[in-house]
Amino acid sequence: MSTSHVLLGLLAEGPKHGYELKRAHDAHMPRAKPLAFGQVYATLGRLQRDGLVAEGDRDREGGPERTSFALTAQGRERLDAWLSEVEAPAPFVASALLAKVVVALLAADGRRAGVYLAAQRAAHQQRLRELTAAKLDPESGLGDVIAADFAISHLDADLRWMDTTIARVADPNRGVRS
Repeated sequence: MSTSHVLLGLLAEGPKHGYELKRAHDAHMPRAKPLAFGQVYATLGRLQRDGLVAEGDRDREGGPERTSFALTAQGRERLDAWLSEVEAPAPFVASALLAKVVVALLAADGRRAGVYLAAQRAAHQQRLRELTAAKLDPESGLGDVIAADFAISHLDADLRWMDTTIARVADPNRGVRS
């Protein structure tokens, strides 16, 4: 995820200060890792340096002074270009799950991989139940449901892979051509 582009998108709604941007990010991306305030302000600094955002009003209502930031014309162009780019499918398979299974196969001749996969499968199924419940919660907004759908699709794919891998570990010659 490009934090810069997400912040530009949030500023497309109108000027915001850093605290509002962090809250908006966390509200609109409910299943994403929350942004740290330091990350928001560092990113705003780079966006301002690059002419993509400009300082707006300063507000001191009920606390420390807050500077709002607004999208510039150049920032809107950059956002529009990013939104027009199709994301390439990931060229590499990189996952802690895959790495652990491969290392377990190397280290323990398949026995440990089977035990690990069974435990990981149970954790994935638990997470699926949690996400399904979150989708059905009447308090869930569209962003919550879309994020849950995204995570559920990935968990389903992982579970299918785990089932195939458990079967291969049980019979290492299954589906392997010489």
